[in-house]
Amino acid sequence: MATGRNVTAMDLPVFDAGTPAAPVVAALRVAGAAVVAGLLDADTADRCAVEMRPEFDLRGRRQESDFNGYRTLRISSVLGYAPATAAPIGHPLVLEVADAILRPHCLGYRIGSATGIEILPGEDDQVLHRDDTIYPVRIPGMEFQIGVMWALDDFTEENGATRVALGSHLHADYDEHDLSSSARAEMPKGSALFYMGSLWHGGGANRSDGPRMGLVNTYALGWLRQEVNQYLAVPPEVAARYDKTVRRLLGYAKHGDILGYGHRIGAPRIPDKPDGVLDNGLDVWVWD
Repeated sequence: MATGRNVTAMDLPVFDAGTPAAPVVAALRVAGAAVVAGLLDADTADRCAVEMRPEFDLRGRRQESDFNGYRTLRISSVLGYAPATAAPIGHPLVLEVADAILRPHCLGYRIGSATGIEILPGEDDQVLHRDDTIYPVRIPGMEFQIGVMWALDDFTEENGATRVALGSHLHADYDEHDLSSSARAEMPKGSALFYMGSLWHGGGANRSDGPRMGLVNTYALGWLRQEVNQYLAVPPEVAARYDKTVRRLLGYAKHGDILGYGHRIGAPRIPDKPDGVLDNGLDVWVWD
């Protein structure tokens, strides 16, 4: 794999954990994807995997389809039941990169989705796709979202490392870019693959004899509808357990002065929120 010092549109840039955000952002703009190796410590990665395991076992097959695959487990809205995932979701480097890519086009951004993915042995390559096609328009020069895939196991070519069509984010249409060849984001456990929402990518085939688990989170412009309804998946009484940064990422904050304002009549006060009641006695739902 390429190092971060030699970035071209067909090389996958790889950086060490101590790298500041600026080189990662520069690589993203050129290649559309970049890996930061060893960004998450092994203990935290293991806690994320352990906390997600019951949900994988209970509901992991409910999203099986031609697109998602039939030997891949998927679970959504991990902050609702796996609190350890708050560490990678709100990681300072992730937020610095998101600030650089997204904040020029919004006052704040939110999690679009937070998904656990476990590719089992025998799974085939996923079809290459763009995450931002959930939105029906494209605006030149504006990324609607970025994605971050965390390796909770070692990602290898054999066990289904994510495939990325480097440079494809620079092309508006499918047939303007050759998607027949793609790089594989091989990376050790605890590493993160950053990628543009407009980059063509997909899960890899698992030809190994063991599963590989990842956690992928998307961060979208704050004035867009979130891909997953986080307020239902992570209701206020659960969101209140997290710090202000994660609550804001979930969407428990306004975008500007008005967008996203809300309250619930007769709802219980959020703990330790002395400013959480309006003059008319209604509890503020969006409290940050």
